[in-house]
Amino acid sequence: MKDLQACLRTARVMPVLTVHSSDEALAVVAALQAGGIAAVEITLRTPAALAAIAEVRAAFPDFMVAAGTVRTVQDMQAVAAAGVDFAVSPGFTPALSAAAQALDLAFLPGVCSPSEILQAAECGHRVFKLFPAEAVGGIALLKALASPFADVRFCPTGGIGLHNFRDYLALPNVLCIGGSWMVDPALIKAGDWAGITRLSRECLQPAGH
Repeated sequence: MKDLQACLRTARVMPVLTVHSSDEALAVVAALQAGGIAAVEITLRTPAALAAIAEVRAAFPDFMVAAGTVRTVQDMQAVAAAGVDFAVSPGFTPALSAAAQALDLAFLPGVCSPSEILQAAECGHRVFKLFPAEAVGGIALLKALASPFADVRFCPTGGIGLHNFRDYLALPNVLCIGGSWMVDPALIKAGDWAGITRLSRECLQPAGH
């Protein structure tokens, strides 16, 4: 099982990608890698997702690939078979946690409240996707959670973009952020791989550059 904290700390910025073909996924990941991005979350929101994950894993063995929108035990089994580094869910259930453990697959469950954090912590989790981050309180919520959950770390996703992602990354309990501005569907549709690379490079530069 991958060390999830280490994966997210290395990535810092994780594009959340919805793809419609394996070729599209390969082109986008090549553009992301050219811009210095180290990880991608490919969501299970299209029929092409699982095949795309497997193709990207084969073509980019050193690139971290997560599967997103994992909602059922069957999803968890399918993404494990596709070879993902870790699974990401918009929420948490004990069944999903048990399935990931049985598959020896790192799992980033989604939470948005103290009660969900407590329930997931009882199953051994210490790293969470805060989702939908901006809608549930964003930076203010993360600051409020820092003291009672000093041993917990987050990858906030949802409503995060160029305008605020550095503010999230500045928080001590944030390892990584998820966002989709650098993989905007309009850029993908236009085949603007250079644009994706440019946005990727920009989001890894210090503020003011």
